[in-house]
Amino acid sequence: MHHPNILRRQSGFTLIEIAIVLVIIGLLLGGILKGQELINSARVKNLGTDFRNIPVFIYGYQDKYRALPGDDSAANTHVTGTVATTNGTTGNGVIEGTWYSTTTTDESYLFWQHVRLAGLAPGPTVIGAGYLPVNALGGQIGVQSAAPFANMNGTYFICSTGIPGEFAKQLDTQLDDGNTAAGSMRAGTTATPSVAVATTLDDSTNYTVCMGI
Repeated sequence: MHHPNILRRQSGFTLIEIAIVLVIIGLLLGGILKGQELINSARVKNLGTDFRNIPVFIYGYQDKYRALPGDDSAANTHVTGTVATTNGTTGNGVIEGTWYSTTTTDESYLFWQHVRLAGLAPGPTVIGAGYLPVNALGGQIGVQSAAPFANMNGTYFICSTGIPGEFAKQLDTQLDDGNTAAGSMRAGTTATPSVAVATTLDDSTNYTVCMGI
């Protein structure tokens, strides 16, 4: 006995199923992008906090001890346990040494020990591995009195390195005039002092950002 032919339904996705999958994919991608945007926004905020905090450390120390952190000639009396400064003239109102110095007797290096021992800044007070502070991206942060870029005004200069151009532009918009080649905040391609600023920034290239106060 012959059975009638049974029409087999073709397997596959219907247009509605495909549309639902595409919507889900779109939502996932949107969530990922939004999440990355929030992460980047938080990083820029943290980078900006570094530039805002260092003046607080300086003025807080000056208010408390009538001296400049790093340059304090009576530091060991004010905040017991400091390393003696041998590179620079203490008490002259200048933070000598470069902001990125790793020489433990430079004033720009000892700045961090003074403000930490004074209870103004977090971090270790005993000099050792991992002593110098870093920003939210792992780049070094520091302060010096000499202008890091030519024709830059300020008494002290805060610098932070390893910052992508995209973030540098956002920082300048938040803290200065939105122009990374002028004003009190500028960006350059190297970490050495007295270098030319970058006139245009590439979003994915890392820069050193400095601000005068």
